[in-house]
Amino acid sequence: MFAEEEGQSAFIALIPYGGKMNEISESEIPFPYRAGNIYKILYVVAWGEDGASQRYINWIRKLYGYMTPYVSKNPREAYLNYRDLDSGTNNQGYTSYKNDSIWGKKYFRNNFDRLVHVKTTVDPHNFFRNEQSIPPLSSRVPKKIGD
Repeated sequence: MFAEEEGQSAFIALIPYGGKMNEISESEIPFPYRAGNIYKILYVVAWGEDGASQRYINWIRKLYGYMTPYVSKNPREAYLNYRDLDSGTNNQGYTSYKNDSIWGKKYFRNNFDRLVHVKTTVDPHNFFRNEQSIPPLSSRVPKKIGD
């Protein structure tokens, strides 16, 4: 645990890779991180105070910055289930291929375009979305839930 002040806690989880994962092609499944990756890192910070979010978000960004020399570079990569909103987001669930491919290709590498085609087929109206969801190629802009 790391703590900068009382009432704050954080941890880093290192999930080891290698072994059998090195034998799976990065194009076989959406998750491309295989050969050559040693760990996946999960950064977590928790706090109990209301109204203190920005202070703790800044603290975890400081920790994230501290780790920069020890992680992937050009680009620094992230996996969708470990969201890295600093690498990019769509516009509150409203997607566009042009905008979302900037961060989507960091996550999914060469799998991104294939996933966009799947999304377009199975969810053309982008019902299932979050701030880093795969965009459909459809030009329709989804309504916000409740509109």
